[in-house]
Amino acid sequence: AVSAPAAASEPQPVLSIRNLVVEFATDEGRLRAVDGVSLDVPRGQALGLVGESGSGKTVTALSILRLVPMPPGRIVSGRILYGGRDLLALSEKELQKIRGDRIAMIFQDPMTSLNPVYTVGDQVAEAVRIHQRRSRRGAAARAVELLGKVGIPEPATRARSYPHELSGGMRQRVMIAMALALGPEVLIADEPTTALDVTIQAQILELLGRLQRELGMSILLITHDLGVVAEICDQVAVMYAGQLVERAATRELFRAPRHPYTAGLLASVPRLDAGATRLREIPGIVPDLRALPPGCRFQDRCPRVRERCRREEPPLVEVEPGRPARCFFPEGLS
Repeated sequence: AVSAPAAASEPQPVLSIRNLVVEFATDEGRLRAVDGVSLDVPRGQALGLVGESGSGKTVTALSILRLVPMPPGRIVSGRILYGGRDLLALSEKELQKIRGDRIAMIFQDPMTSLNPVYTVGDQVAEAVRIHQRRSRRGAAARAVELLGKVGIPEPATRARSYPHELSGGMRQRVMIAMALALGPEVLIADEPTTALDVTIQAQILELLGRLQRELGMSILLITHDLGVVAEICDQVAVMYAGQLVERAATRELFRAPRHPYTAGLLASVPRLDAGATRLREIPGIVPDLRALPPGCRFQDRCPRVRERCRREEPPLVEVEPGRPARCFFPEGLS
């Protein structure tokens, strides 16, 4: 199923994913981690891609820059359109001109991305030199400027530090500086605050939101946490068991979720208001993608399940104007 087209009032997409299918070879057979996902990243806005571990959100993000490990992974079919070109059809050399330059990505654990034997200033400067052909001195000056831009105090001094000498929050800021070095149009952030404590997490989210507004770039934020989405995202797409199950403007999704899975995720977000009750959890586990039941993939965990849900797989359709959801009996409408 193809997601509903963007409403006329929405900005044009900077990146469009169409009918993406990604599989992994396992000892028990092929596992379809992403199953027919269609998604638009709006120009100049932040889109949150939300779901539990194993929902397919990170694989979807990695597919954009063809970073899915092959083997065991394989992008089976689909199109990813950027600037009028299908990224899945480009040669590796053509794609390298887009990676980092036009579309950048940061990950949840900076220590796996930063080289421990080089200073952070050298690593930011190297990204500048490779892509912008600056002199060594010019690249070093640009690195210090970028470290300051992402809120690192005394950036000229910190540039001489090695990754292990910085806190987790500082290392994540270095990764953001590296991603911004080339002025990308799209920043993909895969769980960028998961490993950080709550105070630092809030600072990194505030930084991403500020940079997105200042630079006018688009952000695709991958997360399992709707609280994070509420901080900086304009729109939200929800994934479950490899499929997109709902998409909406953030305010609308929080006000009136339409898919029962989204409603369950929202009910599990901690709240401090006087009417808050104890946290609810979604019972059960995500189904095995190698042995999916007929019908809806959420059926065994859904409080609204009916006989039709066990027979037929619901398509992703607009359940009301501008609100696609994959449910025969959407919340608040049936």
